[in-house]
Amino acid sequence: MSDIPSQTDRFDPSLKTPNTDEAIDKSPPSLMVISGLSGSGISTALQALEDQGYFCVDNLPPPLISKLLELVSHQAMPSPLAIGLDARSVHDIESSSSAIQAIKSIKSHGWIAQLIFLEASEEVRVKRFSTSRRAHPLTRGGLSLTEAMQHERTLLQPIRDIAHQLLDTTEWNVHECKRRVRELGAISETVQSLVIQVMSFGFRHGVPREADIVWDVRFLPNPHFNPTLRPLSGLDEPVRDVVLTHQSTQNLLQGLLPLLSECLPAYEREGKSYLTVAIGCTGGHHRSVVISEAITQHLRTSGWSPQIRHRDLEKAY
Repeated sequence: MSDIPSQTDRFDPSLKTPNTDEAIDKSPPSLMVISGLSGSGISTALQALEDQGYFCVDNLPPPLISKLLELVSHQAMPSPLAIGLDARSVHDIESSSSAIQAIKSIKSHGWIAQLIFLEASEEVRVKRFSTSRRAHPLTRGGLSLTEAMQHERTLLQPIRDIAHQLLDTTEWNVHECKRRVRELGAISETVQSLVIQVMSFGFRHGVPREADIVWDVRFLPNPHFNPTLRPLSGLDEPVRDVVLTHQSTQNLLQGLLPLLSECLPAYEREGKSYLTVAIGCTGGHHRSVVISEAITQHLRTSGWSPQIRHRDLEKAY
């Protein structure tokens, strides 16, 4: 990756973040402009930001940027916004100048702006176009791929010159690109790009198709064989007590909970957006429900925000 100039060198005066007091008083919304060379990962970057809760707009003509900001600003709680700006929007000198003016006027709309410029070597971008089988936007004007790339670099140079961050994606795969963009676009320390669902299910009703991790807990003591507990579910305290106090359950949780805590950040770093942890017992009424609830509680106390679903709880046992 090429050397990235310091942010101080790259900040345009009109793009600088307001001082702390101003930011606290007005709580301005966040805006990221993702620009760069075609084939450098702009679409991938926007997908990463969308997973973080950004409202993303790609290929927006520069003159419409101010209109979009006005519309979004009228919302009671404006969502963080990301705008994709590439050769489809900046296809000639006039539109390039229009884009520069639109970017420089962003602060006047009360937004904190960050401009990210992505680039990659010509050789790698040619390979990516070949793999995706998509045409370069500027080849529609009759230019060869090489000529289009050279013309594009000239058109986008003024935008590159005022970028806050330059990201060279030559050596990156999709997961690394998403990870780096997520780091730049983090709205707060509590933002998580990984959506986790913990699901209980019964094997007699089939394994969930959406499951990424499946754990079979049919080896645990089964409350179904206790006439008093059979009508209840894993959400009821008597069932929870029987399942959780058994030594086999304690051994399972002592091994499984630390394993999940270790694996989830790794899944997130690899760019995974959704993860379903499915816990199965025979009917999906007792043991799987108890263990799913225990896992969910553990993850929440560990700083995650998992969803929980008991798929087969209402089905006949």
